Amino acid sequence: MKGIVCKVCGYVAINGIVPQQCPVCRAKSFEEKDDALKASADKAEVGESEKKHIPEITVIKECGRIPQGCQDVNVKVGEIEHPMMPEHSIEHIDFYVDREFVSRVMLTPDKLRSAATFHLKSGSGKISAIALCNLHGAWFNEVEF
Repeated sequence: MKGIVCKVCGYVAINGIVPQQCPVCRAKSFEEKDDALKASADKAEVGESEKKHIPEITVIKECGRIPQGCQDVNVKVGEIEHPMMPEHSIEHIDFYVDREFVSRVMLTPDKLRSAATFHLKSGSGKISAIALCNLHGAWFNEVEF
């Protein structure tokens, strides 16, 4: 999948617009890559690699921490949980709302699991997640909420 990638931190602009500066690291150095993201086109043909890398996104309409006007967005990397060892791990998960970047969660291999949550103001649209594997690149998934 095509994307505009920050040469410094790996942020991917999925809306097709080159930002003036990276929303993660503030760099101004980007390149367009045809293979910036990996995604499964057909769930029926998902192999083992995809099962360990494609972010699974769950939106819970009633937030467990903020009672009104909030939805929980949970992302777990892989149907089969991704390893979290220094030699093979998910470095970060980036979150997007309607293809606009909103947050990055950094993951420490020895201390954390390959999952993250954020609290979204109520509404509707698309949630996208990109998980960066230190060996197998960036993996993308998107759901309507």
